[in-house]
Amino acid sequence: MQENWQESIRQELAQVPPGQQMTCTPGRAPVCRPLGQAGRALAQVYPLFPGLTFTRLVVQGEALAHHHPPKAAALELTHCRRGRVGWEMADGLTLYLGPGDLALHPMACCARSLLRFPLEHYEGFSLSLDPEALAAQPPQALAGLDLQGLLETFCPQGRPAALPARRDLDCIFLPLYDLPEGLRVPYYTLKAQELLLYLSHQPAPAAGGSQEYQSQQVELVRTIHDQLLSRPDQRVTIEALAREHHLNTSTLKAVFKAVYGQPIAAHMKAHRMQQAARLLAETDRSVGEIAQQVGYENQSKFSAVFRQTFQVLPTEYRRQRREQGGEDEISPCGPLTAGEQECHHEEMG
Repeated sequence: MQENWQESIRQELAQVPPGQQMTCTPGRAPVCRPLGQAGRALAQVYPLFPGLTFTRLVVQGEALAHHHPPKAAALELTHCRRGRVGWEMADGLTLYLGPGDLALHPMACCARSLLRFPLEHYEGFSLSLDPEALAAQPPQALAGLDLQGLLETFCPQGRPAALPARRDLDCIFLPLYDLPEGLRVPYYTLKAQELLLYLSHQPAPAAGGSQEYQSQQVELVRTIHDQLLSRPDQRVTIEALAREHHLNTSTLKAVFKAVYGQPIAAHMKAHRMQQAARLLAETDRSVGEIAQQVGYENQSKFSAVFRQTFQVLPTEYRRQRREQGGEDEISPCGPLTAGEQECHHEEMG
């Protein structure tokens, strides 16, 4: 079965009281504040230099308020490791990231934003950079570097930008995760400088490369998503959904994939298989009944898709789960196969 990264996030957040965000800074007592909704969040804050701060954020929940001073000359860089994250910014724009993506935006445009987590689990790093404060006493590696130029290169006219996942970014960020506590500050200090040096030699992102959308479009897509998940037994075409919600079909497909990380068909297939696995483990319903409940009239087709997803037939999956006492949970919306990534089917399923 696929690695259950959601479960590892839940275990890490077990120390955080429900409905709270815990902020931990070295040398200080942890501080908790209410989230105002269900969920938990852990922010580990590491001041590295005056004007340069690393923050690791781990979340289980749907949303999180994101407030900080609106400094127009300051820059925030965010790397998503697991899950998905989107910023609902004050100017009506929303920007989404998936695993391996890097966002850059002026701290003025996200000063009072709402972070959304479509998969309800998230882990990532943010680097807050105040070029003016850092230039007053820069580390030797950054001396002479035009830090203000990063804003002008990546965020012209104060607009956010995103760099898609790539191997060289992975080489910078992936070693930062899962470090022992004693190595974090020195390692983060080195990697923060490496990241800024790397970005200083990168060209401006191509126009249209950012997954940036109008918040109204994103809200409609979330409504469509909830509608689909509430009735997995029903089949509906993308064209019918687009007409119902007054969206262009290409816009619907593009925004849905930006928010949830998968085409609609692949996302619904993953959800149907997740629900089927749960029903097999927790009920005595027949395989045929479960197939119909998750939208498959043909039991043979359902069994084939289930085997493709979990590498076992439904009956064998039920037997294994019951022998194990139900200890292995399901990872929803796992990695896409190459075929799913190129999915262009007009019927969802």
